[in-house]
Amino acid sequence: MTSTQPATADTATVDPARITEVLDGRWAHIRRDARENLDDADFLPVYGESMQEARERVTRAAKKLADSGRVGYGFPKQYGGEDDMGGSVTSIEMLAFGDLSLMVKAGVQWGLFGGAMQLLGTKRQHDEYLADAMSFDLPGCFAMTETGHGSDVQQLRTTCTYDPETQCFDLHTPHEAARKDYIGNAAEDGRMAVVFAQLITQGKNHGVHAWLVPIRDAEGNPMPGVTIGDDGPKAGLPGVDNGRLTFDHVQVPRDMLLDRYGQVAEDGTYTSSIENETRRFFTTLGTLVRGRVSVGGSAASATKLALDIAVRYGDVRRQFTAPGDEREIRINDYLVHQRKLLPALATTYALHFAQGELVETMHDVQTAVHVHGQEIDEQAQRELESRAAGLKVAQTAHATKTIQMCREACGGAGYLQENRLPHLKADTDVFTTFEGDNTVLLQLVAKGLLTGYRDTFGSLEGWGKVSFVADLVRETVLERTAARGLIARLVDAVPGVDDVPMLERGWQLKMLEFREKHTLEGAIRRLQNNSTTEGMDPFDMFNDVQDHVLKTAQTHIDRIVLEAFVAGVDRTTDPAARTLLDTVCDLYALSTIEADKAWFLEHGQLTPARAKTLTATVNELLKELRPHIITLVDAFAIPDRWKAARILDEEADRQEAMAARDAELRVINGEDTPEGTATDLDVPPGQ
Repeated sequence: MTSTQPATADTATVDPARITEVLDGRWAHIRRDARENLDDADFLPVYGESMQEARERVTRAAKKLADSGRVGYGFPKQYGGEDDMGGSVTSIEMLAFGDLSLMVKAGVQWGLFGGAMQLLGTKRQHDEYLADAMSFDLPGCFAMTETGHGSDVQQLRTTCTYDPETQCFDLHTPHEAARKDYIGNAAEDGRMAVVFAQLITQGKNHGVHAWLVPIRDAEGNPMPGVTIGDDGPKAGLPGVDNGRLTFDHVQVPRDMLLDRYGQVAEDGTYTSSIENETRRFFTTLGTLVRGRVSVGGSAASATKLALDIAVRYGDVRRQFTAPGDEREIRINDYLVHQRKLLPALATTYALHFAQGELVETMHDVQTAVHVHGQEIDEQAQRELESRAAGLKVAQTAHATKTIQMCREACGGAGYLQENRLPHLKADTDVFTTFEGDNTVLLQLVAKGLLTGYRDTFGSLEGWGKVSFVADLVRETVLERTAARGLIARLVDAVPGVDDVPMLERGWQLKMLEFREKHTLEGAIRRLQNNSTTEGMDPFDMFNDVQDHVLKTAQTHIDRIVLEAFVAGVDRTTDPAARTLLDTVCDLYALSTIEADKAWFLEHGQLTPARAKTLTATVNELLKELRPHIITLVDAFAIPDRWKAARILDEEADRQEAMAARDAELRVINGEDTPEGTATDLDVPPGQ
């Protein structure tokens, strides 16, 4: 009789610690420190607490986090920080393995409020407020989004008008739609806000700028002219006190303008080192890209945690018996279950390597400007923004899909709060729409590609008519990821797409590259055709091809993620770990191609026979990876105390009970004697 049980983690030949070393990357020391020292009950979710209890606990935890010194990585050394931009993102990613309410509150306080003060302000403001923001003695908010304007930040309705006689700005909410909404830290804790509004002086609007605005006094009462509301219960993140801010002609002193990129003199004269208003706006927002990078990385942490829970549960949960065998089968041994978990695991690995490249790029770009005082490299900044937008979309969408799948993979147990998955599902759901709505961000990525095509290959007929697109462009086609030389060699080594082995890495890369180029060129042709259509207005020119534009962005993201994974495998020095990661990379590449199999068939890149081979190859990869499924989640190195899932706490008891049952069945069937009985939990197939 053939055993239905594959090798267990104990028999695997790959040491998960060797994979962890690769995953931990450049900021491994920060990851190790978090695993060893972030050990406070307030940092983990509490099941069944009220919203008020959650808020009080998370506020208490934020202060503890500040006192630990782990919030200062990205701040200047002269204020007690470490000038380590990448370290700050990595620390947020690690915090996201705990209570996501705490991660979001920390992101608001030190990423958005403190980060905006640091990157948009000047030394005068840093000296006055930065240390208190870092210590959490000055809780703050980031008041950008309005009830009527979220993604379209350039059109915010809040105004801030300068009066030379009072030496103050008049901050005003002109109507209900201009109310600042969904603002973290606003409902209860915030004492100061970074407020974004239209700067008006000498009768001219100079576009969106930011100010430091006190919203509460030392006793917690709203400042004159400031109305504060509470957004109330949300689908998730109960520990974050989201609120609403309205300003009724609030007087803001001139020196509270965060004036790194735009200054107002005492007489009201406006000056800026960046003359073009649109360019100045994007430069301002570009400095805040760290928040978007952090959201993507935090979504990835939640995804890893959900997969860790579901994979371990699937290795002990049993359902039904095989013919001729009374022992029930582990659900991880069913192909349909492997089809759920293993491609999701492979994608999670791929996105991890892509995130690692992004964080390194962000660190290098921002360090050059904010630590070494270099001029902004606009091309590098634009590439960073586009890459951050694309990966934020990929990681948050993957989190939403995968956490739901993990919930279902755990059956009824996955629906209980005590098993963590409902919290992860509720808390990450908003990630797809904050720090940039995913649909809008996909358009941002695509517009960069379209405009880069124009700049590289010549003017698009009629493109100049589409003024609303031109206002948002990025002016270069993104280059390959960090391993561009390696990728080019692999692709160039493949003569075509017919009859090439599907496990040939160059073929996989070439397939995704072809799809990206083809969709981009197709979108270009459709735009060109629309631009020559008489009577078609600019909005319809673009709106008519919006579906194609989003497809272009998605294909671009898939390609750069695969390239990052390939580079990660190439950096792996341990032979066994490299072999396993290479197989996981195969699964990511082929499952990505399989998910869009219809497109590749339609465009002649797969024959019907090859398409069937593709599915069969994916299934073979699943069988090959099944014995290593626990190793792959072990490599995430999530401390047990962080998981807070009851089903994992009960795992040892279940394993012992199942081992006893299997031993009893073996005796009944005459397969073993009671003494020294071995079970299929500790003996691999064939042994």
